[in-house]
Amino acid sequence: MTALPLSAQHCQPRKGKEHALDEAAVAALLALVPGWKLSAQADALVKDFRFENFHHTLGFINAVGFMANHEDHHPDIEAGYGHCKLRWSTHDVGGLSLNDFICAARVDALLER
Repeated sequence: MTALPLSAQHCQPRKGKEHALDEAAVAALLALVPGWKLSAQADALVKDFRFENFHHTLGFINAVGFMANHEDHHPDIEAGYGHCKLRWSTHDVGGLSLNDFICAARVDALLER
């Protein structure tokens, strides 16, 4: 791991089980992305974002999509009026990788601007 904040890091290709994070690494990284939770199966990061209206929700989805395409790491997105639920996981490792935490931090950084 690098000394750079997660939101300043970029995703790297991570294929294979050797890139899957163990429980200790997940717990340490989870502390760096407040508000994000593990899925019931502990194989994904999940957060539900709330917005005033659909217009703001859609703007957020577009910003996340732009960032995700740039990082070549894409979330599952569930949206409705005034909310957007993101779910990050790394299918190629069968669970969580550092990429998921990088993207979660980068999403949070989008809202800080």
